[in-house]
Amino acid sequence: MKAIWNDQIIAESDNTVVVEGNHYFPPSAIKSEFFKDSQTHTTCPWKGEASYYSLSVNGAENPDAAWYYPNPKDAASEIKDHVAFWKGVSVID
Repeated sequence: MKAIWNDQIIAESDNTVVVEGNHYFPPSAIKSEFFKDSQTHTTCPWKGEASYYSLSVNGAENPDAAWYYPNPKDAASEIKDHVAFWKGVSVID
């Protein structure tokens, strides 16, 4: 699977975990030079608190376009630190 935004591959892996229709990429699959920590957090009743990254690619910014669970609840332990995308990021096979 590849995650692409602004004509750039920002993550790539053959080992994503699919939860609720979203592909979660392992931490080693993301190209960290395109990711910036965000102060945004949201809470999912069964996964726990999500943290976010903003993307910076080719001079363009996409705030809070990626999220991950640094300390998920037990039911979501398989996606600990894995990164999923939205806000215009294409995930393709």
